[in-house]
Amino acid sequence: MAFDYELDFQSTDFRQHPELYRVGIGEQGVLLVQPYKSEILPHWRFKTVAEAQASAEKIYELFLAYKRAGEFVGMDMARKFLQMGYTRARRYANHPSGRKYKPVSPSEHEEETGQKARREVLPQAEDWATNEKAEAARIFYGFYQRAKDDPDYQALSREHAARYGK
Repeated sequence: MAFDYELDFQSTDFRQHPELYRVGIGEQGVLLVQPYKSEILPHWRFKTVAEAQASAEKIYELFLAYKRAGEFVGMDMARKFLQMGYTRARRYANHPSGRKYKPVSPSEHEEETGQKARREVLPQAEDWATNEKAEAARIFYGFYQRAKDDPDYQALSREHAARYGK
């Protein structure tokens, strides 16, 4: 189900209207879908290993609470936050500045052709596999896998797609 960015996210309560929710791909909508965004986001941290551990555990607890309540949308949003914890921590593990690409200014080529110049990838950190953000990413990844592979989550995902999918 493609994520629908045309919805009025400011006024839509997806707990009351789960039929409007579309899973999309990856982390799509993670910072849009209410009230789940407001319930999960305050717990999302990955700056240190200790913060990542506490954050991933808390978000997974929310995942389980949504599961007990039969709230697929909440489960999926918790899964997305766990996935986003992994991807953001990996970005900073690879590039401590958080920037993957070297900043570029408009070039003559771009002005003449209208085509953007190729962006140069910054060098990967030497300790990309062992630094603190890499460990934070591993923590989030483990919890993300547990949520994604949960049989009840998978069944509810199929049910949601069958009931509301287009």
